[in-house]
Amino acid sequence: MARNIEIKARAHQFEQLRERAAALATDAPLVFRQQDFFYDVPTGRLKLRQFDDGTPSELIFYQRDDRDGPKVSYYSRSPVTNPEAMHALLAQALTTRGIVSKERHVYLVGRTRIHLDRVDGLGDFIELEVVLGQDDDEAGGEREAHDMFARLGVGEADLVPLAYVDLLNPAQEASPAR
Repeated sequence: MARNIEIKARAHQFEQLRERAAALATDAPLVFRQQDFFYDVPTGRLKLRQFDDGTPSELIFYQRDDRDGPKVSYYSRSPVTNPEAMHALLAQALTTRGIVSKERHVYLVGRTRIHLDRVDGLGDFIELEVVLGQDDDEAGGEREAHDMFARLGVGEADLVPLAYVDLLNPAQEASPAR
């Protein structure tokens, strides 16, 4: 499985964060409108991601702890050529946990992806993914995430431990199948 270090926080000053991220990034941001369909599975999280701009859909399985601060996420991704049929199949076999719709601005800074998200029904967030290679040290990735949040001016008090789907469906948060 591939892995990265993730950290998420509320983005109270979205426009200022966009300016700071743009100053750090080497290229203009990629902007996507996405929908993630989450399904209940015994461990981890499974989602079908669809894009409004024709970007190919993908099925993503990931496992990570729900806690504040940087944490390792193990994930697998697979392209999906017929997302409507895949959703119908998954919805027959599994319970659909929730749907997360968002606009995502992606800035690339070295091996770190800065996501500035406007999540329908939740508000604005910033999420970092520090991509780790096979031999990369997780502690180094965690330090890099902390350093990047400091450079962006994101405070510890704004950290968010949960996935967007859990924030949208708090009654299901305590469910063992996440």
